Amino acid sequence: QVQLVESGGGSVQTGGSLRLSCVISGYTYTRYCMGWFRQAPGKEREGVASIYIGLRWINYADTVKGRFTISKDNAKNTLYLEMNSLKPEDTAMYYCAVGGASGLACSFATDKYTNWGQGTQVTVSS
Repeated sequence: QVQLVESGGGSVQTGGSLRLSCVISGYTYTRYCMGWFRQAPGKEREGVASIYIGLRWINYADTVKGRFTISKDNAKNTLYLEMNSLKPEDTAMYYCAVGGASGLACSFATDKYTNWGQGTQVTVSS
């Protein structure tokens, strides 16, 4: 059974930093995508960053490029999202997900991801 458990969310002021973690278990593929998504109240879930495990392919949404960094520690089976220079518009529930491969790239289409975590809240105040 695949499980993803996020942690690391919290409340920070504008310009602050947070590091989200997502521990994955039960996923046995060697090449796959993992992604971070976020959903603000009243808005659709959107892709933030994705990484193709096994191919070292990484993609970011334009809104977070240069501020967020996705990485994975394979020994710990943990996906990270380092978030710097946070803005109020980054406020959302953040989810990690696995799946999403589209050829040799990772999609941000939510329907391509098969398993999701429960989410962790990030709140950025001005």
